Amino acid sequence: MTVESLSTRASDQRSLIARSAAELFARRGYAATSMNEIAEASHLSKPGLYHHFKDKAEVLLHIADGHVSRLVDVVTGVEALQLAPEQRLPELIEAFMLEYAEAQNEHRVLTEDVRFLDPEAQARVLDKERTVVQVFADAIAATRPDLQESQLHKLLTMFLFGMLNWMFTWFRTDGRFTYAQMAPIATQLFLNGITGLEVAPKKKAPKP
Repeated sequence: MTVESLSTRASDQRSLIARSAAELFARRGYAATSMNEIAEASHLSKPGLYHHFKDKAEVLLHIADGHVSRLVDVVTGVEALQLAPEQRLPELIEAFMLEYAEAQNEHRVLTEDVRFLDPEAQARVLDKERTVVQVFADAIAATRPDLQESQLHKLLTMFLFGMLNWMFTWFRTDGRFTYAQMAPIATQLFLNGITGLEVAPKKKAPKP
């Protein structure tokens, strides 16, 4: 086995551990979860777990930093499209919600548990979060340039994130709507308000 394949295998194992730990942290809380429980959920012995992570804080950093790094990649990808202002914000919202759909546990950890990291690790994660927020703020400012002087576009950015970030606390993925269907609803609600919201009519069930 080559050094490269060993490195890939170790990276894959760390990712599997992180996914198991994210589910535990999201369900039970970071403080209430032990390394023994993470090892059990990852189908590893405790020494096997410590081979990949030195402690629980390193597991948390791997989850939070990995998730926010993917979010940076998402916004960077949308920026690279060089869309018109009226297309840019809807594209960002849709791309974000689709990413959230695949990482609900990781997003809960990022939102709730970064405070348990040491200051240096927190700064590393928060710096990437600021990058994401700035891209959304720029998109809102491009949509409404008149808001920049009053800095209102920054407050509106946080309103938007409040709507998007907390969906995981109430949105059921097994319900009537999917994240993909909710993305245009969130976009319209933010841009046009409830009076301007247009919802596709419910499809009729096919006749037997």
